[in-house]
Amino acid sequence: MTHHLPAGKAAAGPYAVDVSPDSAGWGYSSLRVLRLEPGGSHTFDTGDGEWIVLPLAGACTVASDDDFGHEEFALTGRTSVFDGVTDFAYVPRDARVTVSSAEGGRFALTGARCSRRLPARYGPASDVPVELRGTGNCSRQVNNFGAASVFECDKLIAVEVLTPGGNWSSFPPHKHDEHRPGEESVLEEIYYFEFAPHDGTPGLGYQRVSPSGPGRDTDVLAEVRDGDVVLIPDGWHGPSMAVPGHHMYYLNVMAGPEAERAWLICDHPDHAWIRDTWPEQPVDPRLPLYTAPERSA
Repeated sequence: MTHHLPAGKAAAGPYAVDVSPDSAGWGYSSLRVLRLEPGGSHTFDTGDGEWIVLPLAGACTVASDDDFGHEEFALTGRTSVFDGVTDFAYVPRDARVTVSSAEGGRFALTGARCSRRLPARYGPASDVPVELRGTGNCSRQVNNFGAASVFECDKLIAVEVLTPGGNWSSFPPHKHDEHRPGEESVLEEIYYFEFAPHDGTPGLGYQRVSPSGPGRDTDVLAEVRDGDVVLIPDGWHGPSMAVPGHHMYYLNVMAGPEAERAWLICDHPDHAWIRDTWPEQPVDPRLPLYTAPERSA
């Protein structure tokens, strides 16, 4: 398996990124990034997977048809991942889905193979919990739109992480590749990256993944840029480092074989102590980069 996929390497057909369980060599997690021109649309079958349609830039309409009927959701979206929390749409397995956009844009399709069919649903931006995690130069923002405790799915877990320039996130390094009830869950993970430019200069960062034990040999030290993907079937992952002057965004997609849908992690024993220093430091004052909109009355 090639774990670092530079922008364009995972492109296929209409998708700037197309990672499936088959292409990744694992069982569950998927990610597609769809680009639509103004007035464009794209139709796909969900097959044996559940999907969340998440605007990265732009607005769209999501229509879902299956044996249970027709559902349609207008997504307000956002200008970019650095400008605000977005609304989203969940579409079930065994459906035909059309994404259309009057003004065009880019839309992430986060997916997971699943067995249960759940109803199609709209996720308002106002319901997305925005979490500030870590302090000091470990400060980052997490938009928990598809977290296990926030939005119901069968297998899929998905969140967004925003790391201010110069900070480290996914730190301390952690893993979720062993079944240890109540302590650690088995989850395949996809990282998809975007960076805030400065005066027209593109940003960049670095991603580390290291082996976590015998038979687990995932080893990555990659310079990552806009549109890059890192696949993590196992291993200690982190840090994710944003170079100074450029905020870093990554979309995490996770799924696995566990009966319970839960994000249970184990910190690397050499670095877990860093959590004990967080109460002594303030959260980076640049955070949050933005908050979720207020709920309408």
